[in-house]
Amino acid sequence: MKALFLNCTLKPSPQPSNTDALIRKAVRLFEQEQVACEVLRLADYNIKPGTSSDEGEGDEWPRVLAKIKACQILIIGAPVWVGHLSSWGQRYIERMDSVFHEEGLVDKATGQAFTYNKVGGVLITGNEDGAHASVEQLVWAMQEQGFSIPPNANSYWVGEAGPGPSYQEAGGERHLYTNKNVRYLVYNCLHLARVLAQHPYPTNLNQLNEDAKQESDPEKES
Repeated sequence: MKALFLNCTLKPSPQPSNTDALIRKAVRLFEQEQVACEVLRLADYNIKPGTSSDEGEGDEWPRVLAKIKACQILIIGAPVWVGHLSSWGQRYIERMDSVFHEEGLVDKATGQAFTYNKVGGVLITGNEDGAHASVEQLVWAMQEQGFSIPPNANSYWVGEAGPGPSYQEAGGERHLYTNKNVRYLVYNCLHLARVLAQHPYPTNLNQLNEDAKQESDPEKES
């Protein structure tokens, strides 16, 4: 079992990252359950804007995508900036759009994207409001991309409104609500990943698409 963490901080390595500090809590819990973990900062890669799996010369998204393909659990960690999901979180969503239109990322027999039978979760940090909206944006995107989202698959910490100390400086690592929800995320993601490893989705999306066409207007297809 492997868990991949994508840190969507704006800070490239080795700059300190509050999001990384929260991610490391989840890593320790997963590793206690013999889950291999890898953490990547998207800011360390040259990931071009676009919606394909490879945007050409110099694009390093294919390296990240290969790691997503190889994991069973994907956790997106992101900070809140100006009340919204960080730009690297949005870049992840945009680049994963390829699962909707690239043949090589979809099983021809079933129509399932490679993301099927993988589990997703979200970790958020920030120094004011925006955590709920950021979780909503990422969870919606991940389930639409084909990831399975278990109950309580997110944890977050945000400070008081306005400028102020962030997760590490404000003692967020001792926050009970955040620490409880990190554990919920880890153990629910792990349980669902184990279930899906033994019982993958049998859904044939190609057949369901054909069934849907029978009760739909052709001009309204999408």
